[in-house]
Amino acid sequence: MSNATQPTAEPDERVKEISAFRKALIRPELGGIVGTVAVFTFFLLFAADSGMFTSQGVMNWSVVSAQFVIIAVGACLLMIAGEFDLSVGSMIGFAGMMIAIFSVSYGWPVWAAILTTFVLCVAIGAVNGLIVVRTGLPSFIVTLAFLFILRGFTIFLPQTIERKTIIGGVTDVAEGDWLAPVFGGKIFKGFFTWLGENGLIETFERGTNTGKPVVDGIPMLIVWAILLIVFGHVLLTKTKFGNWIFASGGDAEAARNSGVPVSKVKILMFMFTAFCATVFAVCQVMEFGSAGADRGLLKEFEAIIAVVIGGALLTGGYGSVIGAALGALIFGVVQQGLFFAGVESSLFRVFLGVILLGAVILNTYIRRIITGER
Repeated sequence: MSNATQPTAEPDERVKEISAFRKALIRPELGGIVGTVAVFTFFLLFAADSGMFTSQGVMNWSVVSAQFVIIAVGACLLMIAGEFDLSVGSMIGFAGMMIAIFSVSYGWPVWAAILTTFVLCVAIGAVNGLIVVRTGLPSFIVTLAFLFILRGFTIFLPQTIERKTIIGGVTDVAEGDWLAPVFGGKIFKGFFTWLGENGLIETFERGTNTGKPVVDGIPMLIVWAILLIVFGHVLLTKTKFGNWIFASGGDAEAARNSGVPVSKVKILMFMFTAFCATVFAVCQVMEFGSAGADRGLLKEFEAIIAVVIGGALLTGGYGSVIGAALGALIFGVVQQGLFFAGVESSLFRVFLGVILLGAVILNTYIRRIITGER
């Protein structure tokens, strides 16, 4: 038997080796994870004594983060599919106003107003998608047009019907409605009462609420945010449709040639984005008991920024729902953290601009790694 050394296989020079560091960078959630750790570390150091991490403080920034999460999940899936929706903010204002008009002005049951508004807004999302796929126009232009159309109707309709741009009284008409608590209620109230009675969370010290927990339950806004994260993540990573979303945004023509129904995927993602915006609007209306024509301003850009921070590429075909959720969490923590740290709240906009620029630069670098560009 020969003892000759077996020749070792030479590495294929056509295969480009990627370092472990670069492999880590390719993970879309990396930016969101690093940003989340950095933000929490900063506020633990500089705002820990301000009440930011008491039960009430945690609930405050959790609610704000949940608002961003709800619209960021829809924006994330749509961006991975290669499209944008700039009408999200106007959709929030429009949906809230329609619920108030149907229920308060026209006297409909609140459940009927909510369901009708969902159908109407999702249909508008479908129209957005149809125009984009049928005409080939950039979704940026199509949805920018709907941004103005929806905002115009949001101002025009209440002025015409009620002679004002804010309609209140939703809380009164929602009393006893079976669907309203699904968006405006709270869960685990008994559990939080038990925590308060056992001194595990803060309770009111005086007044009519003495002894009651400061936080008396988890708002449905947060529940909806969690459900949408789970749904979006499972859809994107565990289903064939999720592969279609990636393919549609990565190379639409190649995807079509492979049998992927690209047009259907894009239209459904526009509809899902409209659905998420409507969920946000219903929760907001149920919380405040009113609808205003100025609701949802700039939310479309905040959603896109959250998705970009979460690692999605602006060119489509790459991203993560978990990353987008982390980007939204960063937003919520920073927005509330600046208040607790005693920093001027207007600097939040400065933060948005800086972090957007940094995220785009990082994502450009990641795209070059993926594509092998110099």
